[in-house]
Amino acid sequence: MHYSFLAKSTYEYHPRSRRKSYNDLALLSLIKVVKRHNPSFGYLPMTDTLKIKYGLKVNHQRVYRLMKEQGLLACKYNLRAGKYDSSKGPQGKKAKNRFHQKFKTNRPYQKIVTDISEFRYGNKSMSERIYFSPFKDLYSGEIISYTISQRPQTKYVLDGLKQVLVSRPKLPYRMTIHSDQGIQYQSKAYCQTLKQHHVFQSMSRRATCHDNAACESLFHIMKVELDYYTYTYPTKKVLQEAMEKWIKYYNQTRIRHTLKGRTPIEYRNTALANMK
Repeated sequence: MHYSFLAKSTYEYHPRSRRKSYNDLALLSLIKVVKRHNPSFGYLPMTDTLKIKYGLKVNHQRVYRLMKEQGLLACKYNLRAGKYDSSKGPQGKKAKNRFHQKFKTNRPYQKIVTDISEFRYGNKSMSERIYFSPFKDLYSGEIISYTISQRPQTKYVLDGLKQVLVSRPKLPYRMTIHSDQGIQYQSKAYCQTLKQHHVFQSMSRRATCHDNAACESLFHIMKVELDYYTYTYPTKKVLQEAMEKWIKYYNQTRIRHTLKGRTPIEYRNTALANMK
């Protein structure tokens, strides 16, 4: 009987690599199915989906090549539209900037950003506008709470803030909420609510949008994926329903490569479970 020596890594190669392998045509068909349900996916989230959901052993460069050949890569926009500026108006007491454009954190509910963005519909007149005010967790990117209102009034910002305070579990560290210098965030009611719940307040420097870039990017992604720049929503109801549907998709379905192929809610839940 003849014996041959075989490296352990070679012996175990096949058991470890018994994942599904598709040819280009079959893989492209699957990519199109995923893309149909997730139009915003680029090649990295697509690769994560193929690996995690479908159990495929596929390289991101291969996915990129196939998507590029078929024109399926994510669209990039650089359109600068008119933006609602909440910092206009009476000026009150301002909080210091605690973030200094450092948006990363390894803890959920530690760093939160908020802002207000204007959405227009119909003929886009002064009376055909609604305002979106989200509170976004920088750990997972999750939209923890939001309000959509006819006017950018302080009471709607307070409604969103109270939702954040209610949803936040008991944690051994304090939370910081960052915003621009909008009059809503300078209001006595807003500042007192933060103080009562031992929440640090942080504000951007005046006329420095980069200080709140993490929230500005959310507005951009949302408007791009809603086709807001190329399509006019006919009524307030249609626009608001589309916004609410997208927020649910963003939090619960839309995976991100930076979250290791998980959705914002999945990533947050995993972190909280590991803290127990």
